[in-house]
Amino acid sequence: MKTEDRKYPRCELLAPAGSLEKLKTAIHYGADAVYLGGKEFSLRAHATNFSRQDMLEAVLFAHDRNVPVFVTVNIFAHNRDLTDVAPYLQWLEEIGVDGLIISDPGVLNIANRVVPHMSIHLSTQANVTNIESARFWEKQGVSRLNLARELTLTEISEIKKNIKAKIEIFVHGALCISYSGRCMLSLYLTGRDANKGKCAHPCRYGYRIEEQKRQGQFFPVEEDGRGTYIFNSKDLCLINRLPELIAAGVDSIKIEGRMKGIYYAGGIVRIYRAALDYIYQTMEEAPGEPVVMPGDFMEEIVKLGSRGYTENFFDGAPEVDDMRYTGARVDQTYVPAAIVLQPGPRPFVEARNRIRPGEKLEYMGRGLENISFEIHAIETAQGKVLQQANPGNEVYLTTTPEISWQPYGLIRRIQS
Repeated sequence: MKTEDRKYPRCELLAPAGSLEKLKTAIHYGADAVYLGGKEFSLRAHATNFSRQDMLEAVLFAHDRNVPVFVTVNIFAHNRDLTDVAPYLQWLEEIGVDGLIISDPGVLNIANRVVPHMSIHLSTQANVTNIESARFWEKQGVSRLNLARELTLTEISEIKKNIKAKIEIFVHGALCISYSGRCMLSLYLTGRDANKGKCAHPCRYGYRIEEQKRQGQFFPVEEDGRGTYIFNSKDLCLINRLPELIAAGVDSIKIEGRMKGIYYAGGIVRIYRAALDYIYQTMEEAPGEPVVMPGDFMEEIVKLGSRGYTENFFDGAPEVDDMRYTGARVDQTYVPAAIVLQPGPRPFVEARNRIRPGEKLEYMGRGLENISFEIHAIETAQGKVLQQANPGNEVYLTTTPEISWQPYGLIRRIQS
């Protein structure tokens, strides 16, 4: 279905790009827009992030495919942080960045002064939870608000109806146990300030008690007898609530995950792209009928690895079942195997896991298309035949059946 044939305004799918490679993969799988951070002023300082050269390449690559690029400048700044903000923002404007993601009012003030024509998006860190707060930020020149994650659908709808700015909602990814990500736990325990992009994720740690007079004797910390992961929230997943968000007029749905791997970056974008396309096609084929999400989308999501899933505040305050007490993560059934670098009858791939001749793997096509295939031979670019390719090896694969391989497409295997 061509874009010009659609009768309904499309909700943007906004994808994380923790590196240039992840950006290209997210765009391959259908991201409408991407967000990324530079080496400076970003709240994911321990992500790979983008050098200035990589950021320039990212903007060119994305714009060639009509995909806008938004850059995070969302630290909570101290005076010492402000010196280089203005020239950095001016440079972002010069290379064609489409929008700035800001949380600090001081950084916003500088942006309004030195790059007045750039689109400003308010970060979820700014904690917009009500209509008056949204109106306030609108008056400061903000064109899009990423609302706090502590809102119900009803509250999101009320805010949307009362402002002109666009509304952006996180629909998938890790959740901070703190209020909209304003956490001090990492700073207190490790000296790494989450509000400067250096979070050590202590909410995912297991904890125990040492009795003062019995050094070396440890006792588990239990909450309701369930385990020691007392801060560990399940991951957000609103795949089944997308029709309601669209009906509420949400302009952009956002995926968390700049620090996640490429398998997640491509895999989760692929699913939400297919879900949005399904919703709009259903709306056009059966106007006025409620859209019910088939189970296929959730079946694909659970293959990507998680801490389990919660809908967070969507219907009301989270409860005990929205936490994960028995471990940091759910066991992952599928793992990445390779990424396609060059298509062809024998695809040229980079291995991301051990792969061997005789193995049966799965190519992740666009939409929810999964194509099983078998490797018959592995060969280096120099023609050397291998009995095994290891992570990082770039090799040619001889496979059956024939597949329409695409650059940046992902290959996975069932975890053994």
